Amino acid sequence: MINIKISYEFNRINDTLGDFSRLYWVVFCFCFLPFVSPAIALCIGMFFSLLGIKHASMHRYTSKILQLSIVLLGFGMGLEEVITASKTGFTQTLFSVTLVMAGGIILGRLFRVEKNITLLIATGTAICGGSAIAAVAPIIRSESYQNSFALIVVFVLNAIALLLFPFIGHRLGLSQEVFGNWAAIAIHDTSSVVGAGAIYGEKALQVATTVKLIRALWIIPLSIVLALFSKNGDKHSIKFPWFILLFVAAILFAYIFPAFESSYAHFSWLGRRGMVVALFLIGSNITINQIKQSGARSFLLGITLWVITAAGSLFLLIR
Repeated sequence: MINIKISYEFNRINDTLGDFSRLYWVVFCFCFLPFVSPAIALCIGMFFSLLGIKHASMHRYTSKILQLSIVLLGFGMGLEEVITASKTGFTQTLFSVTLVMAGGIILGRLFRVEKNITLLIATGTAICGGSAIAAVAPIIRSESYQNSFALIVVFVLNAIALLLFPFIGHRLGLSQEVFGNWAAIAIHDTSSVVGAGAIYGEKALQVATTVKLIRALWIIPLSIVLALFSKNGDKHSIKFPWFILLFVAAILFAYIFPAFESSYAHFSWLGRRGMVVALFLIGSNITINQIKQSGARSFLLGITLWVITAAGSLFLLIR
């Protein structure tokens, strides 16, 4: 009887895991639909977690999916555009990225936010939101819930900025050039920068997109710096971000072999969709206890840093 009961329980557990596995695969396919944004995928993952739906084995691949997605995105970046953008706004972006990172670290200590969450929020604010967070997360070996909090903060503030920035710009009478620069510096994700610029005007869109591209390039040097200062347990060894070098290699490969341009577009699309899948996995691994542990302070840090960045950059642009 005991053996029969154990066998029954074992089979029931296997059936449950099988259901979860099939459900996860359904969501994976759903993430490749064009209307499914990273924010939607993250919310679905969190909803799964709140319902107690877990698939531990799949979460082991989250970091790999993030890294592969970053590399694939490199195929969608033109080398000439990257070089041109770097020449036009290098000093401006160096100044803003350095100040935002330093300010984020200081505020993180004042608000007593976990170190990894602080670095992720500061990186997302300084560079390019969710993409920067996804690139840095494997380097500093942050936990899934830490990634989730940083991404939630960024997505919420992006949604607000998309509507708030054009309204403020029109009320203050900002020129197209000033607004484009302001949006590129103070809004996190590229999609929201492009959206705000498009709402404000064609010239604002062009300026915002160019400056945002320059900011996105700072993922590479910042990732290397973080890798040099991030230690691996007791061995104190450096975990070099090799996937960042592959990201650069993808940009160079696309430039050297332009004949495969149609394939590069598919690779870039796959990278964007891969990010959506990874965010679903990150969200599904968060818990209520983790939310209670760091949620409020993380939002306070993100909001404060964002307001300071937006107000400070606007002041410098219009003075």
